[in-house]
Amino acid sequence: MPRADARRNRESLLTAAKEVFGERGPDAPLDEIARRAGLGNATMYRHFPTRRDMLVAVYADEVTALAGEGRDLLGSGRPADALCSWLRTFVAHVATKRDLAHAIPEGERTALFAEWHATMHETLAALLERAQEAGAVRPDVHEADLLTLANGMALAGADPSKTDRLIALVRTGMEPR
Repeated sequence: MPRADARRNRESLLTAAKEVFGERGPDAPLDEIARRAGLGNATMYRHFPTRRDMLVAVYADEVTALAGEGRDLLGSGRPADALCSWLRTFVAHVATKRDLAHAIPEGERTALFAEWHATMHETLAALLERAQEAGAVRPDVHEADLLTLANGMALAGADPSKTDRLIALVRTGMEPR
């Protein structure tokens, strides 16, 4: 188990990397990440020896947060609201993190993407199942269909107000007849 200061340094680097990659894209200078974290380059390279290691850690952290939000929503209010809330968050995730994920070298993406996609499918499946069990969503709606629709929204560059409108349309289509 890493020492407490090493864990803090790693978290500081991840936080700084999220900010810097968010502002300047995945090709941002790694020196800026170390500087923003208040750490030296040697400390950064001890934790993340390559840009790829940094990109994978940041994106994996984003996927973990997305799944965590889904778990939190499972225990909240109305199931259809929780489902649509997570879909909205997923659209924003894809729209803003796609470049980060695709900056990971292509030959190294396959296994990672499979793991991340499985996490997203599992998260959505749990939310969808809860909404279907509550009778709020038709039983013939599948998580793969919802992810395809959400990806389409994200890739179309939907701004938050358009996303809300599109999610409302999807919700109407999911409702029992």
